[in-house]
Amino acid sequence: QVQLVESGGGLVQAGGSLRLSCAASGIIFSINYMGWYRQAPGKQRELVAAITKADSTNYAYSVKGRFTISRDNAKNTVYLQMSSLKSEDTAVYYCTLGSGLSTHWGQGTQVTVSS
Repeated sequence: QVQLVESGGGLVQAGGSLRLSCAASGIIFSINYMGWYRQAPGKQRELVAAITKADSTNYAYSVKGRFTISRDNAKNTVYLQMSSLKSEDTAVYYCTLGSGLSTHWGQGTQVTVSS
């Protein structure tokens, strides 16, 4: 069973920065990708950023140039460095991992940006 544990969320002022971390543990055969989604109140969950095992990255248009995703393969950990945060970035951020035909999700971490 795969477990994803997120950390690093919190309250930050607009213009500030936060770094989210997500550590994967358990039986993981091959990680195809890791990434971050977010869900704001009353909105659908949306992709924020993802990184493949070949280190190819993909970002939502709204975060390009402000967020950076990276990973530490040895630690099965993915990071999301968030800068120039805006109030519209407020959401619960979920870590996700794709392995084989399975997709795994973390519990989520709250990010609140005050204006």
